[in-house]
Amino acid sequence: MNTNLDGKVALVTGATSGIGRSTATMFALAGAKVILAGRRNDKGEEAVEEIKSSGGTAHFIQADVSNATEVEVLIEKTVDTYGKLHIAFNNAGVEGEWVPITEQTEENWDHVIDINLKGVWLCLKYEIIQMLKQGSGGAIVNMASIAGHMGGAGVGVYSASKHGVRALTKSAALEYARSGIRVNDVCPAVIETPMAERAFGDPEINEYMRSLHPIGRFGQVEEIAQGVVWMCSENASYMTGQSLTLDGGLLAGPNPPVEG
Repeated sequence: MNTNLDGKVALVTGATSGIGRSTATMFALAGAKVILAGRRNDKGEEAVEEIKSSGGTAHFIQADVSNATEVEVLIEKTVDTYGKLHIAFNNAGVEGEWVPITEQTEENWDHVIDINLKGVWLCLKYEIIQMLKQGSGGAIVNMASIAGHMGGAGVGVYSASKHGVRALTKSAALEYARSGIRVNDVCPAVIETPMAERAFGDPEINEYMRSLHPIGRFGQVEEIAQGVVWMCSENASYMTGQSLTLDGGLLAGPNPPVEG
């Protein structure tokens, strides 16, 4: 398969750690010039140096995806730095507080929706405007989640944000397919990231969550990054408006013990 991204410019939000950082690194290894975006300048510059030390080309831009002005400036700076924008991975997200709906606060709702859903919408808006201006199409992947396919006790706000991301993905794909812009999303289950450590750090909870994955383990960031790079490559040229679910079998159904 050809995942050569030579000559492409890729933008990754939430690129300072976890899946975003791993994907930015893989984009660079595939030949793309990569813009890493995030709120933590020190971690962003650290990731850039790591990519450069491996022979890649990368640049960090500090940005808050929930702020329209900052997102617009992010796209402008991306083009100022590397000339165009061909690929985007809208990965920035937060888990928020996982408590029952009656215990949720308006502040938590606003925080999660602003970053996970509004942030994806803002990035899509300005990325697509730039891609249309270039007239050469593009590929965009949004970070959704298996929580975008299902509900869950205590995760109502997070799940709502990820259902929304999947709806935005489908709508954007339909609106811009004829312009050569492909829009898909990726839906991981639990992946070994700082977010997972915060959410499932308790040993009993961790063991229970692992038991829900028929494959017997949590995913690795590289496994998700490889899927995103594939979706942004010419190998996935006929794919748009779709979700790539990488969940170790979790959504396939209950995971009963095997006898014998």
